[in-house]
Amino acid sequence: MNVSRVVSVNDLIELYYESNDFDMLRDTTKSDYKYFLSVVCNSIGQQKYHGFTSKKAKWVYEDWVKRGVSFANHVATCASRVFNYAIEMEYAVQNPFTSIKRKAEIKRKVVWKHGDVIKFLDVAYSDFSTRNIGLIIQMTYEWCQRIGDMRTLRWSNIDFDTKMLTLEQSKRRAEVFLPISFDLMIMLQSQHQDFGFQEYVAPHVMPTRGVFYPYAMQRFSKNGRAVMRKAGLSEKLRLMDLRRTGVVQMVDKGVPLTNIMAVTGHANVASVKPYLKNTYTAANNALTQRNVSVQSNTVSNIESDT
Repeated sequence: MNVSRVVSVNDLIELYYESNDFDMLRDTTKSDYKYFLSVVCNSIGQQKYHGFTSKKAKWVYEDWVKRGVSFANHVATCASRVFNYAIEMEYAVQNPFTSIKRKAEIKRKVVWKHGDVIKFLDVAYSDFSTRNIGLIIQMTYEWCQRIGDMRTLRWSNIDFDTKMLTLEQSKRRAEVFLPISFDLMIMLQSQHQDFGFQEYVAPHVMPTRGVFYPYAMQRFSKNGRAVMRKAGLSEKLRLMDLRRTGVVQMVDKGVPLTNIMAVTGHANVASVKPYLKNTYTAANNALTQRNVSVQSNTVSNIESDT
């Protein structure tokens, strides 16, 4: 763009899109940034960036919070990155978003029941238009991975001969090697027959444009929620809860944390703890394995008297 015409916040965002900083991001990260920056454009895009103060940033942040704390923090992070780039390029002298005191996100502990996952998949797989949504969710649930990594999964990650997934996670760059179950293998083989001619395992199909791209986060969320409503699932559930659900299930089964880390890609035990949830099953397994029975002599005497 013509840099002499950089006046508004929208101009800064367009300039950022043309930068090496943005170009070096992964495809899934670019898609997410574009979504959150579209919110910035709608909120403050027309304002002159020189006159956009920290006070105004706080006001707009509070407005974003109405749509959720996590959502507001993600939008603020993307907006802050644009202003940091503007400072680096000497267009701006300050970042109005750095002074925002962000609200703490409440850690979710909601988990899905296995039956709810099956209901979701039954609805998703019943219609070709939502079939790829279903496959992304099945892979997310079975492999306990982030939805973002499953949205952008490529056929090059799948080895049909060894029945193994090899994945470098986008968030921490951890590499995981995961087995492909019998049921998932059947789905992937069928999927490959229909979509093996292009690179993505479960792309967003846009036949009128003749292109196949990974689902953008907002489009996937919207379509996924529609499937959930059709399946009659609770509004308390979120698709992002499925990774946590898988971890909780492994804990309930007594899987060692080090083995869980091999699945999730976490570098240390402390990183896994936010996903853990105190459950009766886990507590019962622990106490059963402890195998300690306490009986006082008084109790023995009482029993003998009766």
